[in-house]
Amino acid sequence: MIKKIGVLTSGGDAPGMNAAVAAVIKAAISKGITPYVIREGYKGLVNNWIEEVNIKFASEIMARGGTVIGSARFVEFKDEKVRQVGVDNLKKLGIEALVVIGGDGSYQGAEKLTKMGINCIGLPGTIDNDIVSSDYTIGFDTALNTVVRSIDAIRDTMNSHNRCAVVEIMGNGCGDLTLYAATATGAEVFSTSESLLSEEEIAQEVKRLAEAGKRSVIVAIAEKIYPSAHELAKKIEAASGYVTRATVLGHVQRGGTPSAMDRYLAVTAGMFAVEQIIAGKGGLYIGMSENKLVARDIDSTLNTPRVDKTKEYLALRAINKA
Repeated sequence: MIKKIGVLTSGGDAPGMNAAVAAVIKAAISKGITPYVIREGYKGLVNNWIEEVNIKFASEIMARGGTVIGSARFVEFKDEKVRQVGVDNLKKLGIEALVVIGGDGSYQGAEKLTKMGINCIGLPGTIDNDIVSSDYTIGFDTALNTVVRSIDAIRDTMNSHNRCAVVEIMGNGCGDLTLYAATATGAEVFSTSESLLSEEEIAQEVKRLAEAGKRSVIVAIAEKIYPSAHELAKKIEAASGYVTRATVLGHVQRGGTPSAMDRYLAVTAGMFAVEQIIAGKGGLYIGMSENKLVARDIDSTLNTPRVDKTKEYLALRAINKA
């Protein structure tokens, strides 16, 4: 029977990470296993920032946003000699397995640690929803609700003054936040890396809406696909005649109290991860597939192509032009 397990968060923070950490701690204790947290992700693993925690610690973090145990980018972890330091630190404390909460980069580290003798289970924690092996990731729902509330608020002002707004949304190469937010808010124009419109196409579409007498226009764009949201706004204004302003939502999308759905996913996934560890399994990720939790090889998720959502993009564009 396994006696000690650790949990860490890696990569960008996401609402619900703390709920997942709490669930791992509580599930471990309920099975007679001593839980440890590793602070600052893989960096803390190498620097031996490892501490035993209890039920009180878990109970106090469930509803908090971000990750209270910290996260850090640590590219040095790609070096096997560096990873070995972390493995040695775990073995000195008798920690036999890890739950790693993060994105694809975090999964890669977990897979490598498993091959070095530390069974690891990955949980999908990222607001971007860019882990293809899971329908939804921990943090996506909260971030999406933040984006929707923000666009709704911006719409009020645009409608009051007969204006256009360009809203830049996070996603790190994945357009799900933008697609879902555009769907939920009725954004008239949207563009992502998967369904990219040129700046000229956007400007001309907004011009058409102006000529049709549309009172307000929301242009939702994914981050990193245009040089500047503010420059795009100027081009739209010149072409359409709308007074046009840009809002970059930025890190407001990453923080905040996790939604009920993110907490539910985090807690159930955390419990499921501990079950896999008790069963002696490692090198697995926990994902949501067809509304069920599944445990599959990490290698499969790292090599799975993204789901083609072209039909969704085209259908949404068609109804938003109406």
